[in-house]
Amino acid sequence: MKTADLIDEHATKLRLVHLPFCRYGQKPHICGPAQTVKCFEDNTALRGQLETPGEGRVLVVDAGGSTRIAVLGDMLADLAISNGWAGVVISGAIRDSAEIAAMDTLVFALGTSPVKSAKDGLGKVGGTVELGGVRIAPGNWIYADADGVLMSAEKLI
Repeated sequence: MKTADLIDEHATKLRLVHLPFCRYGQKPHICGPAQTVKCFEDNTALRGQLETPGEGRVLVVDAGGSTRIAVLGDMLADLAISNGWAGVVISGAIRDSAEIAAMDTLVFALGTSPVKSAKDGLGKVGGTVELGGVRIAPGNWIYADADGVLMSAEKLI
């Protein structure tokens, strides 16, 4: 699966999540239905989702674009792998980027920060989030690789 080929074939059914993502992890690409989390500098809801079976889904996290506080680190990335999540797309920051880069996962984030998130129990699971001008709801399909992140309302491949 290449996003460039996918959009050539299905341009009218895909939206580009237009953010300056950095890519971390060893997987060349990910695709799967989205599960959404909205949180800001508090990763409690994000962790709660990664503790559940991922079943090949992609966790899409609206972290408010904050690059001041990391909402995902190597322990949560390992949890995502262990629980069968295809990958994670975050409009925010991660930490432990060197460790995540070596893992069998694919994480897209806006950047890095060494500062860990709050654990105040804030955040919301499910519902529509907006990243890069694209509204993403649980069950929408995410396709991502080195060229970018795409969203479709339906499964295309």
